[in-house]
Amino acid sequence: MATSGKHYVCGYCAAFTNIAITFPIQKVLFRQQLYGLKTKDAVHQLQKDGMRNLYRGILPPLMQKTTTLALMFGLYEDFSSLLLRHTSAPELLTRSVAAVLAGTAEALLTPFERIQTLLQDYKHHDKFTNTYQAFKVLKVHGAREYYRGLVPILLRNGPSNALFFGLRGPIKQCLPEATSHSAHLVNDFICGGLLGAVLGFLFFPVNVVKTRMQAQIGGEFQSFSKVFTKIWLERDRKLIHLFRGAHLNYHRSILSWGIINATYELLLKLL
Repeated sequence: MATSGKHYVCGYCAAFTNIAITFPIQKVLFRQQLYGLKTKDAVHQLQKDGMRNLYRGILPPLMQKTTTLALMFGLYEDFSSLLLRHTSAPELLTRSVAAVLAGTAEALLTPFERIQTLLQDYKHHDKFTNTYQAFKVLKVHGAREYYRGLVPILLRNGPSNALFFGLRGPIKQCLPEATSHSAHLVNDFICGGLLGAVLGFLFFPVNVVKTRMQAQIGGEFQSFSKVFTKIWLERDRKLIHLFRGAHLNYHRSILSWGIINATYELLLKLL
């Protein structure tokens, strides 16, 4: 397989594996971000929804995440090689720029993240039952409606990509030297999991704002700062309340990014 195409395929498969395993955890976290619920209350809400609704809304994240990660890994490699060939800037800077560019390109897939938010919010359960219907409901409000919440996605994607790709190598080098395939797999899992968890925690308030913005259908397009201020006041001006659900996100991110990084690196060696 061509070297460039390989990174896209590995990213796609890594995302598919991850979503299939972690989707129910993501659903609990989503309820906490949107409503500020405690973990047991969010779990109880999902139990009331029933097993039939547990994987409701999986299609958009499956489509969005597989494509996003294919682009994240593939475009990062493509932009890196392109910039390294045509610029004389230090490699660290070049690769950071490549990571930010890849993250910005990923934001084109915002409509999938938008639909996922709506399908997971029980307040919209009576408006539509699947991805196609949700897309149709938004169509009435114009193309811009699909990109509600774009600003927080851009604020999250670029910097988190730069940190992920910049720190992945150094963190792996700090781990005990791997002498077998399984040890490499474990190291890749630990490295991806740690990075994903820390970055997920750092950007958690940004995702809280994004979720609030994207849960709205129609009406005024409010700025990032306006929505953030509204949530800040609702949550008693306490930083800890902005991070409600962050502990679950931390554990989910360890699992998710551990799976993604380990699967990606494994497939890279196999293909």
